[in-house]
Amino acid sequence: MTEAAKLGFLERWRFQYPWFDHVLRAATRFREQKGTFFAAGLTYYTIFSLFPLLMVGFAVAGYSLSRHPQLIKTIEHNIRSAVSGSLGQQLIDLMNSAIDARTSVGVIGLATAAWAGLGWMYHLREALSEMWLQPANSGGFVRTKLSDLLAMLGTFLVITFTVALSALGQTKPMRAVLRLLRIPEFSIFDEIFRGVSILVSVLVAWLLFTWMIARLPREPAGFVTSLRAGFMAAIGFELFKQLGSIYLQAVVRSPAGATFGPVLGLMVFTFVTWSLLMFATAWAATAEPEDPRDRHVDPPAPAIISPRIEVSQGPNARQTVTAATLGALGALAFSRLLRPRDRDGRGGRGS
Repeated sequence: MTEAAKLGFLERWRFQYPWFDHVLRAATRFREQKGTFFAAGLTYYTIFSLFPLLMVGFAVAGYSLSRHPQLIKTIEHNIRSAVSGSLGQQLIDLMNSAIDARTSVGVIGLATAAWAGLGWMYHLREALSEMWLQPANSGGFVRTKLSDLLAMLGTFLVITFTVALSALGQTKPMRAVLRLLRIPEFSIFDEIFRGVSILVSVLVAWLLFTWMIARLPREPAGFVTSLRAGFMAAIGFELFKQLGSIYLQAVVRSPAGATFGPVLGLMVFTFVTWSLLMFATAWAATAEPEDPRDRHVDPPAPAIISPRIEVSQGPNARQTVTAATLGALGALAFSRLLRPRDRDGRGGRGS
């Protein structure tokens, strides 16, 4: 019987298909290093970071509107046309107050966004380092924060660019581009532009995930295995984005879905994205089977030789009396055994 035949079903598959063995090793690393826990934490930090970013967006919109009074009048007219009565006036007052407080809102938003973003980047880098089994961060505080700040800015730029490309790949924006270029609406270029946009989005996501897997950990990791893991994550990310767009189009048709659907969809989308990144990192970290000889073993603790010295104080009075009594009884018994016996069997000297 061969060695493969002696194994169980799962072990035989792992023995025959190296890719299947790799997937199981990656799943084990993902589970042992608490990949789902890190994905949930990153989801919280991502949602939390959106609020200061919205504040910055409102401040930017306020500065833009303050320079175009005619646009403000047009928006007010549209609000009064869509919402009549006191509610429409409240919306107009809210817009005007946001424009007036644009400076304070922008400063608070920027400060909060920097603080929340640095926390988000710190935990992201720690999670990726855990997937690579790297030791805890031992760098200085200032150096760590500066490194996290640069990594955060680059990550936000690439993510924004990726989302923008994905949005352009949808039907309505592409038709608007075709009309702008005076191309017939039902031309073959519609599908070509859509395919090119998705392809570019996948390539940008591939570079983003590769960079995050290989360079965001505290210690740089292998780039070749990170390229493969990044491509796998980019494909899964693009497929999930397409499914997410279908979900949003179906949910926003009802009032309840339009209210809660986008929020729930954003949370699920964020959690799945971080879980995908954590698993791809675990896949890259387990690209090669683990050799026990390559495993780091801590040296044993130093041996401490401490001789134990006990000083005997000698027997006490009770022990002395007891020993003397036992010695006397023993001597008496021994002397009785050595005495000669007479012919009658009694002890004593002969006459």
